[in-house]
Amino acid sequence: MPTPTFAASPRRFAFPLFALVMLLLPALPVPDFWITQGIYIGLYALATLGLVLLTGVAGLTSFGQAAFVGVGAYTAAFLTVKLGASPWLALLAGVALAVLAALVLGAITLRMSGHYLPLATIAWGLALYYAMGNMEFLGKYDGILGVPTLHVFGIDLGTGRRLHVLVWVFALLAAWGCANLLDSRPGRAIRAVKDGSTMAEAMGISTFRYKLVVFVLSAVLAAVSGWLFAFFQRTVNPSPFSITKGIEYLFIAVLGGVSHVWGAFLGAGVVRVVEDQLQVLLPRLIGASGNFETIVFGVVLIVVLKYAPDGLWTFVQRWLPRADRKRDWEGAAALPARDKPARGERLLEVQAVRKQFGGLVAVNDVSFEIRAGDIVGLIGPNGAGKSTTFNLITGVLSLTGGQVLWRGQAIGGMPSRAIARRGISRTFQHVKMIPEMTVLENVALGGYLRGSSGTTRAMLRLDRDEERRLFAEAERQLARIGMADRMHELAGNLALGPQRLMEIARALCTDPALLLLDEPAAGLRHKEKQALADVLRQLKGEGMSLLLVEHDMEFVMGLTDRIVVMEFGTKLMEGTPAQVQASPQVRAAYLGTEH
Repeated sequence: MPTPTFAASPRRFAFPLFALVMLLLPALPVPDFWITQGIYIGLYALATLGLVLLTGVAGLTSFGQAAFVGVGAYTAAFLTVKLGASPWLALLAGVALAVLAALVLGAITLRMSGHYLPLATIAWGLALYYAMGNMEFLGKYDGILGVPTLHVFGIDLGTGRRLHVLVWVFALLAAWGCANLLDSRPGRAIRAVKDGSTMAEAMGISTFRYKLVVFVLSAVLAAVSGWLFAFFQRTVNPSPFSITKGIEYLFIAVLGGVSHVWGAFLGAGVVRVVEDQLQVLLPRLIGASGNFETIVFGVVLIVVLKYAPDGLWTFVQRWLPRADRKRDWEGAAALPARDKPARGERLLEVQAVRKQFGGLVAVNDVSFEIRAGDIVGLIGPNGAGKSTTFNLITGVLSLTGGQVLWRGQAIGGMPSRAIARRGISRTFQHVKMIPEMTVLENVALGGYLRGSSGTTRAMLRLDRDEERRLFAEAERQLARIGMADRMHELAGNLALGPQRLMEIARALCTDPALLLLDEPAAGLRHKEKQALADVLRQLKGEGMSLLLVEHDMEFVMGLTDRIVVMEFGTKLMEGTPAQVQASPQVRAAYLGTEH
């Protein structure tokens, strides 16, 4: 999708041109039929933008978008017809009701995983549909008639060409705001939510908060679409807000490109135009009346999911290639940095930590400590409990017993994001990243805790100074590990070795006092291990404190000051690399023999 900070490219000119055409369309000698179609496309796209953010970007499926459209439409109709209120007051009221409903639904379901949100939104859609159809003051299934037309500065917009301009002003402003949001600190946090919470929380991100933010934002966009719909149709009844319509909005998003802002417009345009034509052509071809276009769309969706899983936008992207981000952060001020501990200060104390999964004891009373400037290795055969210990330290798993102290304060049981705020950063045994973002953007995600701009500032593009500072820091960390020349590559295109280095750069971007690396050499070829070892030696020379979880003894011997060896969840021994190499116990653990 287009991001406003890209350098000159076809994208830079394509979308202003598109916006200009849609805003000037009513002034052209275009038949009224196409003006009406344009209004519908704008309304559909506005509602579908919410699903792009919610489903495509954040990975949360909702079938209730039409219900939020209904909230906006019915609020507009009721307040203007029944109470004679201002349409603009009705807009505020409709948005407020949508926000309230989204907050309640989100608070109940978003802490859960799996199918709870889709089921909750289905229930929400059905409940609202039948409520609207059975309430006397809302006109039951006949709805509310006689909605007045909108007036702006005394000009009656009617239901045609003038209203077309207003609809597209809203739709294009919403698209601009969404594009700005996704190219920002909170936008990267929202993207990180999609593939689970572990990585995002380790970067200091509250995944629940951003799920709720994007759910509320999706509801707001739908409510605004409904408000415009009411003044376009001048009548409101439950039919356009049924669960079937909610599925159609999701279909539009998937068809156009569910993870792309402008895919919402493409999907809305294709569905509206093709649906209208099929309603005329299919009865003639088949010789019978019915909703045959639904069957056609079902087949089309299956084909698209098979051959273009990223939607029709995939084909448009070939004509609008992504350009490298404009490097506009030269000379940007440095991000806030934490006070570094004095060398030798006790940083981390692991005191008799224990973890049980049912009757299985995965970690059994393991203790060790790390002082500032230490490079400590945690090694052992596969299944020794190294990664479990690592996850107990970083808050991914809860402690069954024992405690973890950070600079004298207990952190055991804290969520990962709270531990990250204290200066502990980590990488993962299996690389966790956002493949569709560039290397630079992935690393900038690590600077989340060092920024403060929120969703509203991002959508209005008032966060650019902070963004420049974040990207300057991200580039500095990439240069630190020798990857600055690859910062514009998509992260998903990197080989495993560079991906692991990128993860280290992202962790360094948090400005940690202690860096924890979970099996960074796993799966790497010999030369990649050498390159990684060089980076870690450089960090060691700069005074970085590290805890290195590995099963590759050879890899850690030349890097560490001390090594803790684990076997079957227990601490086997602790000592210098030379002591560990000479230990018969360690040879027995790795080779199965003491000889």
